[in-house]
Amino acid sequence: MAAVLDRSETQREPLTVREAEVLRLVASGATNKEIAERLHLSEGTVKNHISRILGRLGLRDRTQAELYAQSNGLV
Repeated sequence: MAAVLDRSETQREPLTVREAEVLRLVASGATNKEIAERLHLSEGTVKNHISRILGRLGLRDRTQAELYAQSNGLV
């Protein structure tokens, strides 16, 4: 799967295309259920993607992920 390049110097690993898509939806305010429905995934898979996103970006929670996405032009 292709990786999305990040503009931040603090990122450890690049996000996959799917992770970037999930992050955009998180930043737009979508719930896990809404993300799952939109991307045709299970809620568990969405939770896994969000956990990996937080780990890769060194973020604590969903709110930090939203701020990260906004400050890096992902939304």
